[in-house]
Amino acid sequence: MKEYNRNSRIQGFYNLPLEKRRQELIDRGFLTPRDLESFTPTGGLPLETADHMIENVIGTFSLPVGIALNFRVNGTDVLVPMVVEEPSVVAGASFMAKLALAGGGFTASASEPLMIGQLQILDLKDLPAARERLESHKEDLLRDLEDLDPVLKELGGGPRDLEVREIPQSAAGPFLVVHLLLDVRDAMGANAVNTACERLAPAVEKITGGRVHLRILSNLADRRLAAARCTIPPEVLAFEGYSGEEVRDGVIEAWAFADADPYRAATHNKGIMNGIDAVALATGNDWRALEAGAHAYAARDGSYHSLSRWSADSEGNLQGELELPLAAGVVGGATRVHPGAKAALKLMGVESASRLAEIMAAVGLAQNLAALRALATDGIQRGHMRLHARQVAIAAGAEGGQIDTLAERLIRDHAVRVDRAQEILTRWKKDPEK
Repeated sequence: MKEYNRNSRIQGFYNLPLEKRRQELIDRGFLTPRDLESFTPTGGLPLETADHMIENVIGTFSLPVGIALNFRVNGTDVLVPMVVEEPSVVAGASFMAKLALAGGGFTASASEPLMIGQLQILDLKDLPAARERLESHKEDLLRDLEDLDPVLKELGGGPRDLEVREIPQSAAGPFLVVHLLLDVRDAMGANAVNTACERLAPAVEKITGGRVHLRILSNLADRRLAAARCTIPPEVLAFEGYSGEEVRDGVIEAWAFADADPYRAATHNKGIMNGIDAVALATGNDWRALEAGAHAYAARDGSYHSLSRWSADSEGNLQGELELPLAAGVVGGATRVHPGAKAALKLMGVESASRLAEIMAAVGLAQNLAALRALATDGIQRGHMRLHARQVAIAAGAEGGQIDTLAERLIRDHAVRVDRAQEILTRWKKDPEK
């Protein structure tokens, strides 16, 4: 048997052409040529494009793309592409959007696309005095950034404000933080903000006499918020023996738990992000940045809470509201080079970052309601179980019509496990009647 060098240190790997990288993995016994076929696209993102997007590329990785239906956002219907591997996410969002149609769909809004860049200023003897000097030079500093990006300026973006904060105590001693507020228009804005911070640093050092250390975008984009709201009449909430009022009150009670308890709020907010992240992936946006901003925003008052709010209005309708930072773009980054991301934006008819943020907020609110409705009635597992059973059946080796039949059997036996599925498949091969 051939012995392979499976050392993770592969000298010069990043300098190799893509095909040679793939061959290196074969030669070292990490993967077979057949394994590598799993990372080889037959459509979508070409390998040549992927090779220029990140480092050490060996292929691409596929996830399911589903379409969430029934969404009406600010009076306009929209099909929403979602890239996600978790069962019931697309179905849950679609069904809750259908219920929201009874109240007119979703009303959504997005604030100006202001991103925050931070500069950390160390080695200051007098924080208040340095802060005062910076504030007195604010207009000059902003003026110096106006021509930083001519395209951004032409589109109406650019520097908007400068704020200074004091950090009197830290493990590195006292320091100042400068917040640069930059209008990034339809971009996510990380590159523009980081470039602006670099440009600003020398002038800030000269004014304060301190040392600018970090100069970096903040993902707590609390000046770039998106919000969505919906109103759902109780009669459309009723199902399978539950009255609409029971479902409404159960949703509100479940939300109250999340708003009061951070252990519950973490899972509650994860459900919101199930929907938002799936749209972010489909459109080539940075879902990790969105996650960081959302969870930081949920803890902005020092305690972690629900990002959403559910209540009953004076007419007994269920009302939902969601607000969170949503720094998503439609130009730059993967949205510009990934053909799937471009197709996703085209599918939605989205041409601006604000419209994308509005749709994403609506999806997050719908996803939240799907989870709360399930938890408040027959439990979250029932909705998940059928789709999960199908995944187990496929993992066990079921094909074609066997998949649904085997999934039903696993649910009926209360044993949705791969070993049980394989046992049943083996029995079927010997005797198809069993």
